[in-house]
Amino acid sequence: MYLTVLGINHRSAPVEVRGQVAFPPDKIEQALAELRQLGGIHEAAILSTCNRTELYCAREDTTIDSLAAWLGGFHRLSPDDLRPHLYAYQDELAVRHVFRVAAGLDSMILGEPQILGQMKDCYQQAIHSKSIDTLVNRLFQHTFSVAKQVRTDTAIGASPVSVAFAAVGLARQIFGDLTSQTALLIGAGETIELTARHLHERDVGQLIIANRTVTRAHDLAAQFEGFGIGLDEIDVHLAEADIVIASTGSSVALLDKATVKAALRKRKHRPVLMIDIAVPPDIDPAVAELDDVYLYTVDDLKQVIDDNLRSRQEAADQAEEIIEAQAGRFMAWTRSLDAIPTLRAYREHAETLGETELERARRALAGGTSPDDVVEQLARNLVRKLTHDPCVNMRTAVAEGETSLLEAIRILFRLDHDKTGD
Repeated sequence: MYLTVLGINHRSAPVEVRGQVAFPPDKIEQALAELRQLGGIHEAAILSTCNRTELYCAREDTTIDSLAAWLGGFHRLSPDDLRPHLYAYQDELAVRHVFRVAAGLDSMILGEPQILGQMKDCYQQAIHSKSIDTLVNRLFQHTFSVAKQVRTDTAIGASPVSVAFAAVGLARQIFGDLTSQTALLIGAGETIELTARHLHERDVGQLIIANRTVTRAHDLAAQFEGFGIGLDEIDVHLAEADIVIASTGSSVALLDKATVKAALRKRKHRPVLMIDIAVPPDIDPAVAELDDVYLYTVDDLKQVIDDNLRSRQEAADQAEEIIEAQAGRFMAWTRSLDAIPTLRAYREHAETLGETELERARRALAGGTSPDDVVEQLARNLVRKLTHDPCVNMRTAVAEGETSLLEAIRILFRLDHDKTGD
């Protein structure tokens, strides 16, 4: 049985192509059922996120043409259009890749933790669909263990490397606990949405989102138990804000020095943290001249992020060492599976011989033969039958020059140990 990963991600394909091969959640079960029907595929799981789609399979052969054809066909895409964007890994390379994905080493943002949760969802879906068995199931279990070890033993996730995360991290450095703070976010794009999520996860006291399109502000704020306002209402609420984070596409500053000064008077000069991550700026740089205002720009955060990226890269190097060792352990386990049919057959053969001789011994006892003679004959017959075929095959192998079989037998039955009395 071979492990195969076939996929497409942010490095191999542009966003429009990634979107075409993404699996909607309500289509995963159908897709897994179809995958299992392909010739030679015994187990299958599907990971599908905004940045990657990957198929994890246990298969009888190593060819991927049928797998790639199925992926294109499911999404009504030409295989020729899709193939240049695909990558594939087999066995140990596949295991390493899955470990790296779960640890965040293959992510757009190095070390990001969300992918691990997405992989756990992928695993649960495969369990629900009954599309995985021993091999892929064990792969996922080992993957989650490796990801935990990477998070525990390295600093891969300790330093923020996104602008949104860095902004919230700065707020926590200044205020500590955010539960009594009010945050005003200006804008409603991806960065502000991510900032709102980080603030909500850290139990910010109150969240206000201001946007040119008020319905968008309301909708976004509702996701995080906040409320939305229009840009024209900022003056009314600015004095409430302990934290102001701005990121819009405006060509002119939305907050000037006079507006902020008036808000500070209403706040009785309680300090305000302002973070402007817009280019061009949403907050007039002259605001920094005011007492009780701590204004940081995207350039200030960029330095923090660059430093943190270097720190994460060092942690990533440590993580790669962990993954290398753990991939070797997993492959050793998979190789041990090859012995199971032989071991089972050997045990069944020995049990059959034992049952035959036991029945013969019972008949002898019933016929009046001495128990001592019966036991002695039973032992003699078992030894003879268990050793006859191996001895014949060993003599044949040695005669043909295959002396390695003798060494294997010595190891298998610990003959050298027996000789020394161990």
